[in-house]
Amino acid sequence: MRRRSCLALSLAAGLLLAGCAEGFDENAYERFAAERDYFADASSASRGVTTAPATQPAEPQLGETSQLRDYLAYAALHSPELESAFSAWKAALERIPQVKALPDPRFSYKYYVVEVMMRDGDMRHMLALSQEFPWPGKLELRGKVAAAEAQGAFHRFEAVRLKLFHLVQRAYAEYYYLRQATRITEQNIELLNQIESLARRRYTVGADSHPDVIRAQVEQGKLADRLRTLQKLRAPLAARLNAALNRPANAPLPWPRELPQPQSDFSDEQLLVWAAQANPEVRAMDREIAARRHGIDLAGKDYYPDIMLGVEYGVMVDAAGMPSRDMEDPVAVMVSMNIPIWWDKISAGVREARWRHLKAVSDKVALLNNLSADVEMALFEFQDAGRKINLYRDTLIPKAEQALQAAQTAYAAGKANFQDYLDAQRVLLEFQLSFERSQADRAQRLAELEMLVGKALPTSK
Repeated sequence: MRRRSCLALSLAAGLLLAGCAEGFDENAYERFAAERDYFADASSASRGVTTAPATQPAEPQLGETSQLRDYLAYAALHSPELESAFSAWKAALERIPQVKALPDPRFSYKYYVVEVMMRDGDMRHMLALSQEFPWPGKLELRGKVAAAEAQGAFHRFEAVRLKLFHLVQRAYAEYYYLRQATRITEQNIELLNQIESLARRRYTVGADSHPDVIRAQVEQGKLADRLRTLQKLRAPLAARLNAALNRPANAPLPWPRELPQPQSDFSDEQLLVWAAQANPEVRAMDREIAARRHGIDLAGKDYYPDIMLGVEYGVMVDAAGMPSRDMEDPVAVMVSMNIPIWWDKISAGVREARWRHLKAVSDKVALLNNLSADVEMALFEFQDAGRKINLYRDTLIPKAEQALQAAQTAYAAGKANFQDYLDAQRVLLEFQLSFERSQADRAQRLAELEMLVGKALPTSK
């Protein structure tokens, strides 16, 4: 299937990025295009593939055992945005041989209504063949401009891929958090049901007051309402993840099994350097600047004329109007050129090219400024989420569990009131939800950082 080409492109994009940074390698792009076509089936014959490969990678199926990488692979296979960006790159690539080629030769034919009288006879027909040759360097510069634009299109494709993966990871993490919040709420409802049964028994034997039972039932109602909200939220969050995967909004989607939580080690300075070097938007701007720089040189070539070379062949006829074998047909060699005398127009074209180059440089500076700010904020939120994870996991949740256990024991023994137990349970519930929220936030910020720096960040588990 044609969409499978995008998966191949996504998986190999990182390998291509390193080669693209140094210079445009048409052979490398074409080799990769051949790898992409490997994933096409027999219906792709119009693109040069006549038979399907003997073996093709199995399309990932999203089930109970699926992991995040399966979702990313599925998105790469089915994303119309990714395939559109790939097509845009391929279209830009095909411009290179077009702009580097000479103009088509021109053939012309003349028929003289009145014969041209010559010394040895009359000439009735004239055939001419000519070829235009742009001033030396023009075709090369056109090719450099097109090559730089094709590189920019490839980096823009890579930016689309990273944004798609970021979108999938954000939706996946949010869906995972919903599952954990639902599970935690259900567990707390079960605990509250147990203590409500205890309060009923104590009230029956006169060891407790009726308001404690009412408080338990009120708390049960609040948690039941929260649980219903969480359960109803599953459909829209699943629809968001399905949209990122290019699936129907109501397509069944199982709960995620786990959320990757790597322990990453990198500094602000490292991230900013990586972003400036590997961010595909920045690299696309580099190629835009290069294209506009070549465009200045190309505009300057308009000060020089283009050369036209040609040959003309006349056909001599006799008195009856038939080609004559007794007379030699005339042959002429032609040289012509345009005269670039409208210097104001040419100078305006050069100035336009310079302004376009300056605009591209300024756009890159603005992009780097915004990118630096985004990296700093994403890193802060990533580190803040990690700090909260450690705080809740190692300190607050264990203490809240101890407090709840102590409150439950004391209440069962009649040494504490019911409100103490409710307060302890609320605190534990909020700590548990905050821990899972921090887990999801940290995963989302890591995905955002990878999108901003344009590469997978070094991690250790």
